[in-house]
Amino acid sequence: MQGTVDGFGYGAVTPLVAYLMACLGGALGLRCITRSLLLTHSRRPAWLALGAAALGCGIWTMHFIAMMGFRIERTPVHYDEPITYASLGLAVVMVGIGVFIVGYRGATGAPLFTGGTITGLGVASMHYLGMAGMRFHGQFVYSIPTVVASVAIGVVASVAALWAAGRSHGLLPTVGASLLMGLAVSGMHYTAMAALSVHLDGTAETTVDTRTTSALVPMLIGPVVMLVLVGVVVILDPMLVVRRPAPVRVERRPGVPAAARTASHQGHRPDRRPVRQGVRTPQNR
Repeated sequence: MQGTVDGFGYGAVTPLVAYLMACLGGALGLRCITRSLLLTHSRRPAWLALGAAALGCGIWTMHFIAMMGFRIERTPVHYDEPITYASLGLAVVMVGIGVFIVGYRGATGAPLFTGGTITGLGVASMHYLGMAGMRFHGQFVYSIPTVVASVAIGVVASVAALWAAGRSHGLLPTVGASLLMGLAVSGMHYTAMAALSVHLDGTAETTVDTRTTSALVPMLIGPVVMLVLVGVVVILDPMLVVRRPAPVRVERRPGVPAAARTASHQGHRPDRRPVRQGVRTPQNR
């Protein structure tokens, strides 16, 4: 029996909040990746790991906030907690692999394509594994072409996000990139949701409360807290808020012109060769 699906049980509230969470996770993740590129290799892994955690938690939180508005008529929906949390771990790990590739190999060429592809596949895998953790009186059936389109959107969005992380060192460009990333991730989610249809079995009930909010809220607490902690770290690091070069300090030496002091500080030694009296050189001819 064909089931009726409603993906917007709370109207525009869940899509909007989900989009904002995706933007938040993207902004924090991109800023952490940007910070890692300003450090030596010994301190880079910590910032890359923070960036992967922020991106993974932001994408996962976006997915399940959007799923609060998802309903299937005539059947309650429950979530298998181990599978649901496994989708979170899968998102963080695969996004982390892509982030580390770009963090150490650069956001250009083959490393960018490889890292972005792995990250995009992680986003898509998180979505479909999370959907596999849903329990109801029936089963999902997917349209393969729409599934392929959703995966392609995830890969393209991930490549663009990692490229922006390697190029956008300012705060405003990162905000713009995170807004586009949130739009792409949300587009991937709702494209994937458009790929499914529901077939109910004979045990479906006629009247039942189909809301899933009470089941999802406790599971969202951990990832949201993680995003808050990453946000605190980012806010407390001044290099991520306003990236300014360190002021140049020039030592004052008596008898040396200012231009010579500046040239000396920049690594250029002024010509101070003495001219011997009575010796004709190319300079005093």
